[in-house]
Parts: sequence; structure tokens; C-alpha cells
Amino acid sequence: MTDPQPVALSTTDAIRLQAAFWPAPDPTLGVVVVHGFTGSSRHASVRRICVGLAEGGAAVLAPDLRGHGRSGGLSTAGDLEIHDVAAAVAWLRAAGYGQVAVLGWSMGGSIVLRYAGLGGDTDAVVSVSSPGEWYERGTRAMRVVHWMCETRSGRLTCRVVRRTRLSPAGWVQVPESPAELVGRIAPTPLLIVHGDADHYFPLRHVDVLAAAAPDATVWIERGMAHAESATTPDLVRRIATWVRSAAVSTVWDDGARE
Repeated sequence: MTDPQPVALSTTDAIRLQAAFWPAPDPTLGVVVVHGFTGSSRHASVRRICVGLAEGGAAVLAPDLRGHGRSGGLSTAGDLEIHDVAAAVAWLRAAGYGQVAVLGWSMGGSIVLRYAGLGGDTDAVVSVSSPGEWYERGTRAMRVVHWMCETRSGRLTCRVVRRTRLSPAGWVQVPESPAELVGRIAPTPLLIVHGDADHYFPLRHVDVLAAAAPDATVWIERGMAHAESATTPDLVRRIATWVRSAAVSTVWDDGARE
């Protein structure tokens, strides 16, 4: 697999993003891979997922979310990042890919659920290790995340150690949670994946999502911990197969895109 091509994106709220792109010879299916908090397209676990999806035949576009990696702006922890996903989807559409799916891990999983639930353009959605509701403080890992987001010392540590630049303003208005929006995604195909050993978001989060989206496909992965680092090559292959099947069903249901 060759190295990805660099791509520059611009969001509707004027944030410049950098992305990595693995093209596909067949312009049928493109996927947007949305990383988790403090991640980027250069992280080994993210890149491994992208390569696996590309080897499955899809074109893959992995943006560095605002405030992350090489992109500009400040992270809003899943709120305004829906604009980042929109910019990536629009780029793939303009590049000629007929079907586009959005795939996200952890914070990225919540972003793609919110993006699709708010009416974002997509033919399939995959959310892995996403929270269902905000303000999880019952796990040590999430208490650390809240410290990073909510305190000056935490934001400084996040910038220096994790190279992630967080907005000091926080959420001016609390955005709708994934659970509040996931029910609006249907009839677009939706796959929700969660590990039963997730040390950030316990299984009650996927229970809330599944209850709100009865048409979704839900996979509970035995022994899986959290997000990209816990996503095995086998799981990537199964996700790739599901996405391709879901995209085909969207074509049959809606007809070819003009």
C-alpha cells in the first residue's frame, strides 16, 4: 500500500484542515475516517485502519480534526467538528465518489452520529466506541479527559503532551448528544460497534444508542477495549464489508446519484 496523498480542506466556518487520502481506482465508494480525541491521521492505529479499509477497495480520506495534528483551529470536543466531516464528504463527492460513508472512533464516533443525525450528507454511518450521552465521569479515563478539557492546566498538558489544541471557551451551549440525534439517521444504514471491555464508555452508552435507533445494526465485540487502538484487523475487514454492502443497498433504495 502506497503512502497517502496530502489533501487540504476548508470548512464552512473557515477552518483549514489537513487530511490524508488513499485513492481507489474504482470511484464507487469513498469513506471518511474520523479519529478520536487527541488523534490524527498520522497516528499508527488510525493509519492501520485507513490502510485496511483501502485494501478493501474503498477510497479513504482521513482529516485531522480542528485543533488536532496539522490542522488549524481549536478542538471543541465533538461540537463544531461536524463541519470538518462535512468538508471531507464534500471533497470526496467532488472527486467523483458516488457513495460516501462516514466512520468514526470514540469522539469521532460521536461526531459522525451527530453529523448524520443533523441531516449531513452520507450513504452509511459507522460509529465505534462512541459515547451515547455527555459527561461520563464514572471511569478514570474519562475523568482525565474532563480534566484536560475543563482546566487550564489540563489544556496546557493536552497541547504540550498530546499536541491537541483545545478551545478554552468550552461549550457555550451544550450540543445535542448522540443519543438525542441517532434516531434521526434512519433510513441511512447505521452500524454501532462497542467493546464489552471499553474503559472509557461502559456498555450502557451503546444500550442508550441502540434503544434510540432500533433500526441500527449493533455489534458488541467481546474483549474489545476502546477505539482505534483496540480495533483489530479482523474488525476492520468486517466493517469494510458492512460498509460496501450498506452502500450498495443505498444505491438500490435511492437510485444512482446524479
